[in-house]
Amino acid sequence: MLFFSYFKDLVGREVTVELKNDLAIRGTLHSVDQYLNIKLENTRVVDQDKYPHMLSVRNCFIRGSVVRYVQLPADGVDIDLLHDATRREARGG
Repeated sequence: MLFFSYFKDLVGREVTVELKNDLAIRGTLHSVDQYLNIKLENTRVVDQDKYPHMLSVRNCFIRGSVVRYVQLPADGVDIDLLHDATRREARGG
């Protein structure tokens, strides 16, 4: 639940999601659920030459099980908050 609550705070921010098939999609985070399924709006493919068929896709739903990485905006990462939350979760409370 740690990352779910963290991602909820990033709704409305631009993120890049890299999938397990090497496709990287950048867009505005519209929603995320407890399984880390992600809905992006105003999407664009990072490597447009490799994936030209994705140029017309503007909104997409990404199943959490196919996500390899999520690149967050640099100003959207609060390291102290993540450290505290990780310690609390490790202690079980």
